[in-house]
Amino acid sequence: MTGSVTPALSAQQPAAPEPIYNCPDCSHYLPPGTIACPDCHAIIYASFLRTLAVQATTAESEKHWPQARALWVQTLDWLPPGTKQSEAVNAKIAALDAHTRAEQDWQAKWTKRLGPFAPVFFFLAKAKGLIFLLFKAKSLFSLVAFFSLYWLMFGWKFGLGFTVSILVHESGHYIAAKRRGLRVDLPVFLPGLGAYVRWYAQGMTLEMLSGIALAGPFFGLLFGIACAAVVMVSHNPDTQALFSALAHVAGWLNTLNLIPVLGLDGAQATYALNKTQRWLIVLTSLIFVLWLHEFVFLLVAAGMGWRLWQADYPEKPSTKTLIHYVLLLFALGLMMLLFPVPEQIAR
Repeated sequence: MTGSVTPALSAQQPAAPEPIYNCPDCSHYLPPGTIACPDCHAIIYASFLRTLAVQATTAESEKHWPQARALWVQTLDWLPPGTKQSEAVNAKIAALDAHTRAEQDWQAKWTKRLGPFAPVFFFLAKAKGLIFLLFKAKSLFSLVAFFSLYWLMFGWKFGLGFTVSILVHESGHYIAAKRRGLRVDLPVFLPGLGAYVRWYAQGMTLEMLSGIALAGPFFGLLFGIACAAVVMVSHNPDTQALFSALAHVAGWLNTLNLIPVLGLDGAQATYALNKTQRWLIVLTSLIFVLWLHEFVFLLVAAGMGWRLWQADYPEKPSTKTLIHYVLLLFALGLMMLLFPVPEQIAR
């Protein structure tokens, strides 16, 4: 498992960056207003341009054409004229203008044909697109198949709770990616395996990417806490048993996702950790093995031990990622300890 309402991009254009007076590449002194280094020809505000490009691309994917055009126009102010980059941006603006003209011509044609019924037609056309976005066939059908499998295996109550726990986990990735202005697909569920959310990380730092990766286990933790709350307030033994099992499984599954191998969330987050930080994760996981007697923490320790020998250490390690990682391990382990799987569910 890697990876709602999508937060709309702000209609206001991003604020201009702080002035830069030394080239980020060669440290050459730059007069005010310089946008390309005269010595090494580096684009001075490349980081800001990447942010604009991400937001413009996301606006295009969400069909916010005027906003996308305004963002691309803004990038021209920070690019030297006549360069390949500025020509590519001008081509994008021209394509958006052509799309807008075609859309206006289409609306004018159907307004003329339908007369007073045109507003109803346009409303239905937009509603159809909205429904398609909310319930893409691949995502919806995979969700139904996923639930059906676990219904057959464990009954509809636990199957539904388990499916919701996976959906909440994947929603964490989805929401976190959307908040950072990324293009992101709806979750796809793989019966018997898990689920995933695909996002497109243009211009993101390793800390931002780790934040998206760890958002899944964090949302999974929130689901487990909600199940734990039901256990504590309910007086029905069957309800308590069901939600205690769901809380425990949420803790176990989201800890499993923190194993830093393959495409799991822990693997993505580990790219932001240096060697010392990875050693701390190994030691923390081993302590949790001894304390909680949960085998899954041994897998986390083993996976992170393997990552110690990989040459993928970041230039700027993220303390925030380390703290987030350790707190998730602790909270998820505590949930497994406090809410075991009842015997009647285990059987």
